[in-house]
This record gives sequence, structure tokens and C-alpha cells, in this order.
Amino acid sequence: MRAGKMASILSGLTSGLAAAVAAPAAFAQDAATIIGIPHPGGTGFQHAATELASDLHWLDGFLLVIITVIVLFVTALMAFVVFRFNEKANPKPATFTHNSLVEVVWTVVPIVILVAIAIPSLQLLSKQVTIPEADVTIKATGNQWYWSYEYPDPEGEADFAFDAMMVGYGYKDYETALANVGDELEAAGVTRENYRLQTNTFVVVPVGKVVRMQVTASDVIHSWTIPAFGVKMDGIPGRLNEIWFQVDEPGIYYGQCSELCGKDHAYMPISVKAVSEAEYETWLAESKEMYAGVKRDVSVAALAD
Repeated sequence: MRAGKMASILSGLTSGLAAAVAAPAAFAQDAATIIGIPHPGGTGFQHAATELASDLHWLDGFLLVIITVIVLFVTALMAFVVFRFNEKANPKPATFTHNSLVEVVWTVVPIVILVAIAIPSLQLLSKQVTIPEADVTIKATGNQWYWSYEYPDPEGEADFAFDAMMVGYGYKDYETALANVGDELEAAGVTRENYRLQTNTFVVVPVGKVVRMQVTASDVIHSWTIPAFGVKMDGIPGRLNEIWFQVDEPGIYYGQCSELCGKDHAYMPISVKAVSEAEYETWLAESKEMYAGVKRDVSVAALAD
């Protein structure tokens, strides 16, 4: 049964890749700049491509400053106590048990620190969960082990949907995948750098527009995450959660399912391509024609071709 399911998935991937070759131009990786991608040995955040991500980076730096000051103060205090109150320097120990001033200070100062941390933290949390008026709405559904995306049409002309599966799915490393499905990897623009991150179709969004991402799941809990956007939301069966983002720079951004969801959790990437508004409108028209059977307007088709 498992072998049959794997064969079915690989067969679907092959046909999906074939469709991706003929898919709208924005589906192909082409010459787009890869911006949001992890790097081996990296220790910092990915480039902040949204205001939310920039705010998260600022908050992290703010907390780092507070933590550093606390660590240095405690270290200095411990060193002072060790050298000032050791047996040799202080042969006769003090006999007092309380110091009201010290007790007030070590109660008030932590309260002040926690309030200073809480204010920007709650402000950012509120900003993340308060969805502004959206220009684009996309629904992401997590499945074992790929994502499905729906683009609802606000004008009621044509909703369309597609699946996004990892290119080279089922192969544990790039070398193995290259030896078995090298042509598919090359057609999709997959390299050693973005292996396990590239899907056969992109989520395409316009730069500078508010995107509302609705997240759910069809089987178990998944999590839709793009580190460069500063967003992460669990997809839970039977629930529809929402996040939002506004991408500042065109390019390709990668993420992965961030909730352990089964044996192939590591093969469930997310690929987003941010393009200009004109490119997005062209891709939208092409996608409606491909997935919903709606013929493109003649002027739009001529512009795209």
C-alpha cells in the first residue's frame, strides 16, 4: 500500500513538473533573485522582506541588548561578591538577614524590565493578528506532504487552485535526486542551494500589496512559514487561521512546513514569488486560463506573448 502511494505521488510529481514547464512564466524560476533562503552555517535571520519581519528583527535586537546588560551586571555582581566577601577578605561574616533597599530594587527593576519587554511585544503581536484590508487573498491547505493553494476571485469570475509539491520529492539528498530525476530538477531550476525548498509551482504575490493568507489542513496539523516575511501560522483541520504580509522586494522566498506532520515532513517546502503588479496581473490571467478554463482578454494575451 505504501509503495503504491509513493508511486502515485511520484507519478503526480512528474506530471506536475511537466505542467510547470508549460505553466505561466512566473511559475518558472527564470532569472528572479532568490532572497529568502537559509544558508549553511547561518546564525542570523534571513533578509527582512516585510515590515513584520523588520519589526521582529528590531524586537530581537532590543531583547538582546536587555539580556546582555543583565548578564554583564550579574557577572560583575558575582565577581564582586566572590572577591569582596570571601573568607580571606572578610574573615568575620555579617549577621544581618534583610536589606529593605535591595529587596525593593530587585523587585521593582525586574517589573520595569518586563513592562519594557511587554509593550513592544504585545504591539507586534497585535499587528500580526490584525488583518488589514487585503488586496489579495490566498488559501493554503496543508496535506501529507504538499501544499494546495486557492485564489478566490473577488469578482466571481474564476476561482482557481493548484498543488505545490517539492521538486525531487522522495529523494533524501540532491545527488540522489540528480542521478534519478536530473532533467526535472534542471527544468525547474533546482540547484544544490535550493534543493528541498523548490516546489513545482509558485505562490505568486504582487509586491507592495497586502496579502491575506488563510491557512488550514486536510489531515494533520501543518504550519505555513516564510522566515523572510516574519510569518508563521498553523494549519489545523477544521479551522481556518489567517495571517498577512506585504512584500517589499520582488524575488523568490522559501519556507518549509514548521509543524512535525509525519514521516515526510522534511519534504514539504513552500515557494513564494513576489512580482510587480503588472507581472502579477498577467500571471493571474494566465492562471485563470490554465486552471479555471477562462480565456484571457486579447490585449492581456498579446502583452504576455
